Amino acid sequence: MALAGLSKSVTGTIAATPDTNTHHQHHHYRLVDIGTFGGPASFINPPNNVNPELSSRGVTGGASATSVSTTSTNNFAACGGLDGLVPKVFHAFEWQKGSVLDLGALPPAHNHCSDAEAVSENGDIVVGASENEIIDPILGVHELRAVRWQNGAISDLGTLGGNIAVAGSLNKQGQVAGFASNSMPDSFSIYYYLIGGSSNGTQTRAFLWDESNGMRDLGTLGTGNDALASFLNVRGQVAGFSYTNATPNPTTGIPTLDPFLWDERNGMQDLGTLGGTLGSPTALNNHGEVIGISNLNGDQSADPFLWKDGILLDLYTSTSGGNPFTADAINDAGEIVGQALFPNQVSDAYLWRNGVATDLGHLEGDCSSRAWAINSKSQIAGISLPCTGIEGRAFLWENGSMVNLNALVPPGSSLKLLLPMAINDRGEITGIGLPPGCTHTDNGGECGHAFLLIPCDENHPGIEGCDYSLVDASAAVAQTVPVIRDASRPALPPSLMSRMSRYHFPGRAFGPRN
Repeated sequence: MALAGLSKSVTGTIAATPDTNTHHQHHHYRLVDIGTFGGPASFINPPNNVNPELSSRGVTGGASATSVSTTSTNNFAACGGLDGLVPKVFHAFEWQKGSVLDLGALPPAHNHCSDAEAVSENGDIVVGASENEIIDPILGVHELRAVRWQNGAISDLGTLGGNIAVAGSLNKQGQVAGFASNSMPDSFSIYYYLIGGSSNGTQTRAFLWDESNGMRDLGTLGTGNDALASFLNVRGQVAGFSYTNATPNPTTGIPTLDPFLWDERNGMQDLGTLGGTLGSPTALNNHGEVIGISNLNGDQSADPFLWKDGILLDLYTSTSGGNPFTADAINDAGEIVGQALFPNQVSDAYLWRNGVATDLGHLEGDCSSRAWAINSKSQIAGISLPCTGIEGRAFLWENGSMVNLNALVPPGSSLKLLLPMAINDRGEITGIGLPPGCTHTDNGGECGHAFLLIPCDENHPGIEGCDYSLVDASAAVAQTVPVIRDASRPALPPSLMSRMSRYHFPGRAFGPRN
C-alpha cells in the first residue's frame, strides 16, 4: 500500500495557510500495542468505512506474524503481512476487553495463514480468510477459504464451486460479503489473473452469505464473467466492481471493469465510470452512497468519484475550494476525506462537505498530508508527511485543529504512531505504529505493530493508565517550502486495490501498459 497513493500535483511554492485555530484542547489517549504472535509484525487492514476493522465498542482485528516460516506452498495472497514481504505465517487476531486472541486458521493451523477482515459490534463474530490444506492446482499454493469465527471457533463458508473464497465485509445482521471462485474457466479471472498472474483460472464472483441462505452468487454486470464484493452496509447493500464484458481493452489489458451497487430490490446496478474502462469503489456508507476512483477517457489518468442517488460526480472537477484526487472514506452524513490539490498547496488532507473541500493542513514542519478515516462526529485520522524522507506522523483533526497523535500518548510509549486505519464514534483509533528500530521504508509492513488508541475522556472513565488532563495543541500550519511535482493526472494504480483490501493486485491490471 503506497502512502502517496494517487497523486495530482503542480510545480510551485506552498504558501502559508492562515492559522485561525492556534490553540485547541485535546484528550490524551491510552496506547495499546497489540504486539505480535512471536513474529516481526502485525497489522490492521487498510481503511474503509463499512468494513468494521474497529467496531463502535472498541473491538478490532487484523493479522499478526507467528514465529513459523512460510514455505513455497503458502498462499502469497494471505501470507506475508501487509505488504507481502514478511516470510512468516500470519494468524488472524481479535482485540477486545484488554486482551488479544489468536484466532488460528483452518487445520493444520500451525502453518496456515489467516486474516481477520471485519469484526462484529460485540466481538462475537469475526470474518476473513484462511488457507486450508488443499493445494490449488492452478497456482500450486494452498487454497483460500472465506471463514467466520464465532466466539473464537472457526468455520469454512465454502466457495461457489471453485478453489478460493475470501470474506471481506460483515454487517450487524450477520451478513457477509466477499468474493469466491466457481468452476468456469476464465483467462481474466480477477483472483487468478490479477492476483495470481495465471490465465488458466476460473471465474471470480461476488457473494453475499447469511446463515439462512449460505453463499449466494450476486452475478455480474452486462456480459462480464467476474465480479468482486468489497463493501457491505447495514441495509444489506453491497458495493464492488465487475467486468461488463469479456473483451480486454488495449489500455488496461483486461475487460472493462465498472463499480456496482447491489441490493435485494434492484440487483446489481452499474455505477458507470468517468469515461475510462476501469473504476472501483473505495468506500460505502449506510445510506448507499459510494465513493471510488475511475479512469478518465483514454485510461491515462483517474479521478475520485461520488455516486449518490443515481448520479456519478467527478470530485476533482466538481469541487470548489480544492481538487480531491483521492476519496478514502465517507461517513453517513456524506462527508468525504482523502487528499487534494489546493490553490496554494500541492497535496493536503481535505474534508468535503456539499461540494466544498476544506484544506485540513498538515503538521508543522511537514509538506503534505492525507486523511484516511472519518467518524460521524467529523473526527478525522490520517498521516502528515515530511518535505524530505518518507516517515510520516499520525494525526487527529477535530474542531478545526490538527494534532500529532504521538503528542497525545504517554512519553516513552512503545510505538511511534504512523498510519491510522479507522476511527469509531467513541473516538477510538486503530492503525499501525513503529516500534524502536523499525523504519517507515515499507509503511511499517515488515516490522510495524497494530495499535489501538483509547481516548481518556468522559466516555472512557476509569481506564487504567489514562491521563484525564487536557492537552493544548497548535493547529497545523503549512510552511513556505518549494516543491516540484508532476502536474499530470495519474491513471488508476495498483495501490487502489491494495487500499481496498490487503490482497495484492499487480500493476499490469491498472492503467496503460508500457
